[in-house]
Amino acid sequence: MLPPLLFRHIRPDDKGRLADGLQRLSPETRHKRFLMPKPRFSSGELRYLTEIDGFDHVAIVAVPASDPDVFYGVARFVRLREDPTTAEAAIVVADPLQGKGLGRELGRRLADEAREVGVERFTASMLSDNEAAHRLFRSISERLTEHTGSGLREIVAELAA
Repeated sequence: MLPPLLFRHIRPDDKGRLADGLQRLSPETRHKRFLMPKPRFSSGELRYLTEIDGFDHVAIVAVPASDPDVFYGVARFVRLREDPTTAEAAIVVADPLQGKGLGRELGRRLADEAREVGVERFTASMLSDNEAAHRLFRSISERLTEHTGSGLREIVAELAA
């Protein structure tokens, strides 16, 4: 069961919280999210991940109501320049809360916000054996297109109107 949570948009002053959140993820979770080892964020990455416009780049964080300085999950989409109706999406959940529904809730909220700004589909790249991420995207969309190769699974998830 999930503890009481608050959901909000990421802010520029969240750089330290985001860096701390990465350090709390297991190496396996980091690898699944970033598709490679990710020991830390550079200052440029922290700027990119927290100084967003809320339209073409949206990020939602889940924090415990009892300690809003701790990130339990982050969901984001970045609209593709070549196709503004499509956005690349990614979701990560802290290890102790995986499998408890937080990813689905973040995905639902992210999809709702995406539809509000004209995004019709999400794309995502994941390790081909990452069944949890696959289930998460299936919970966002019943219409998935998949291509698998070189150990990666590329998904296109159509967002219902």
